[in-house]
Amino acid sequence: MCTAFLTVLLLIGIFLFLFLSSLRAFREITPSEFLLGNSWNPVSYHRASWGIGSLLQGTLLVSTTALLFAAPLGLFTAIYLSEIARPLVREILKPTIEMIAGIPSVVLGLLGLLFFAPLIAKTFHLSNGLNALTAGILVGIAALPTIASVCEDALSGVTRRYREASLALGATRWATIRRVVLPAAHHGIAAAIMLGLGRIIGETMIVLMVAGNSLAPPRSLFSPARPITATIAIEIKETIIGSTHWHSLFALGLILFLLTFLVNFVADFLIHRRTL
Repeated sequence: MCTAFLTVLLLIGIFLFLFLSSLRAFREITPSEFLLGNSWNPVSYHRASWGIGSLLQGTLLVSTTALLFAAPLGLFTAIYLSEIARPLVREILKPTIEMIAGIPSVVLGLLGLLFFAPLIAKTFHLSNGLNALTAGILVGIAALPTIASVCEDALSGVTRRYREASLALGATRWATIRRVVLPAAHHGIAAAIMLGLGRIIGETMIVLMVAGNSLAPPRSLFSPARPITATIAIEIKETIIGSTHWHSLFALGLILFLLTFLVNFVADFLIHRRTL
């Protein structure tokens, strides 16, 4: 009980710290300029611009790409582990997949710089492979273990009686998986995807290294981008403490905090709904 109370208190403290630090930015920036503007250039010599539109677009593009890559692959992996693989294979593969989650993000970023970026540039005839597609694939790889592991738990949690009843009625194994097991586990699968999305949105090092670091709004998957996390990591060390720029980065952190909190809240709700 005490630990739970301290956790909630810490969460509230982080929110209040970000919120109060963000408020000081809006002494010189209007909320409409910050939320609706499409140009982020706080260090301009002429007129600083504080619109987060391009940063949100970069975050959305990379996150969507990563989710579209990781969610189907994670689900298919979970189906194989839960429904098809032999017990010995499952005992080897599942811990191996979960160990991938322990790979440092900087290692995946280096892998992207040395292998994925040149491969994507060569495949699609691009001058540079540092773009939203490369970042999305690598962030998807980082989120894959979370999605696969939680999906497998959800599928394994479906009672065996459902499978046996379906097979007894003449359904094939694939029909049983598609029409019985997956619908019964859909809350857990949705929770796995939401947890993976939370991991994706909060990723920093990978997007910092391979997304391309462009403040221009990305026009396609092959355009360079700069998500919110990368912007905070790049600019926080270059700003004057207490300046408008400094506090605007806390406002970006607050937006990121609220996004990840919402995603994790939905995931937690789905997990508890599955257990009811």
